[in-house]
Amino acid sequence: MYFTFIIDIAFLLSAIAFIIGLRKLGSPDTARNGNLLAALGMAIAVIGVLIYPMEGVPNNYLWIAGGLLGGAAIGQLAATKIQLTEMPQLVSVFNGFGGACAVLLGFLEFYHGNEAAADPMLSSPAIGEMLIIVFTVLVGSVSFTGSMLAFAKLDGRVKDKYITFNGHSILNILFIVATVGIGIYIAIDFENVSMGFLVGYIVLSLIYGFSFVAPIGGADMPVVISLLNSFTGLTAAAAGLIYDNQIMLLGGVLVGAAGTILTVLMCNAMNRSLLNVIIGGFGGSSGGGGKELDGQVAKEISPADAAILLYYSKSVIFVPGYGLAVAQAQKDCKELDDLLEANGVSVKYAIHPVAGRMPGHMNVLLAEADVPYPKLLDLDEANPLFPQTDVVVVVGANDVVNPAALDDPGSPIYGMPVLEVWKAKHVIVMKRSMSVGYAGIQNPLFFHERNKMLFGDAKDSMQTLSKEVKDL
Repeated sequence: MYFTFIIDIAFLLSAIAFIIGLRKLGSPDTARNGNLLAALGMAIAVIGVLIYPMEGVPNNYLWIAGGLLGGAAIGQLAATKIQLTEMPQLVSVFNGFGGACAVLLGFLEFYHGNEAAADPMLSSPAIGEMLIIVFTVLVGSVSFTGSMLAFAKLDGRVKDKYITFNGHSILNILFIVATVGIGIYIAIDFENVSMGFLVGYIVLSLIYGFSFVAPIGGADMPVVISLLNSFTGLTAAAAGLIYDNQIMLLGGVLVGAAGTILTVLMCNAMNRSLLNVIIGGFGGSSGGGGKELDGQVAKEISPADAAILLYYSKSVIFVPGYGLAVAQAQKDCKELDDLLEANGVSVKYAIHPVAGRMPGHMNVLLAEADVPYPKLLDLDEANPLFPQTDVVVVVGANDVVNPAALDDPGSPIYGMPVLEVWKAKHVIVMKRSMSVGYAGIQNPLFFHERNKMLFGDAKDSMQTLSKEVKDL
């Protein structure tokens, strides 16, 4: 009894570490410590589960040790080899593995329930327990294949036009009706449900997960990642209910709640409902864009002229996007920032809530480059400052600075709040080419009278700008 009490205290400490760690993730200044604290909480929870006294459970420590070592090796390799530009893909894959784990747990518990139902000496699971198991299998399956498809989309391995068709949302409605209906049947009449039938149900759920993400366009991918993350959290919470494990339940609830809240916040930032994101997917087009639009011609600027404009400005705001991440130009941007600050220029950064390929993507990149957190402005803080800003430098961003969101009712992104950079005195857009953004639509900003294009790789352009500024 005393030993069990000690472990319960350890679980309580683990829960506190999770909550405080999650709270610290809200700021780049404390995110690293928050991550370490949450990792410590997880280590305590794992150790507690391993030594918690359980009657009738065989000693499987060799299998557990193998799993821990294998997982740790994969995690260490991923942490050291994966570039920050590929972090969204990594998050999707790891999130999918969490869903797959939940499916395996649900399958095993159904197997044990089947055995109990066939043995008159054992008590059969209640319908409520079976509903939890079916929920775990369904949501875990959707999270797994959905996350894998999200990874493939983010990595450019899959094009939307090959996996979607007109009326795809109707197919998804049929899928959800079928999976929920069959799931309820399995829970109610599980004594007569074979393992083969359950395997078929898992396959159906896996297909639904693929189909669920298929019509969601590239511009909505940050929302999808957040939503799938909340799904995985829910499956972890359900698994906690299955095993009567409070720390697993709490961890799953925290992940599910955090993912849900973030999903809602991102939908609000895009001025779109979650239902609209799921069934009205746009983006993912790889079409090109020309240097002319309705008779307007995009104007170019040389690195030397751009450096002079920046050097003699009083205020500059950088707007980072996925292009900065691809070029790994965050540290070069910070170097240019330091040079301008040394000349008395006020430098800030405007971060759109859905910039990049996952929530907080730009914040993480800039934190890696040691950009002070107070210099980062969110959308509501940045927009009022643009009219008083001398130069705005858009580094690889596209859709989040598109004025069509405000003045073109026919645009797919109409109504989405954007960074109104065109209100600044001068705008410089740094891009490799005139290609469209992830939403697959042209950006009228490129042809605005106050804008000039600086073509080239963002890293190379930043380094050239820094050299030019040093020479002034």
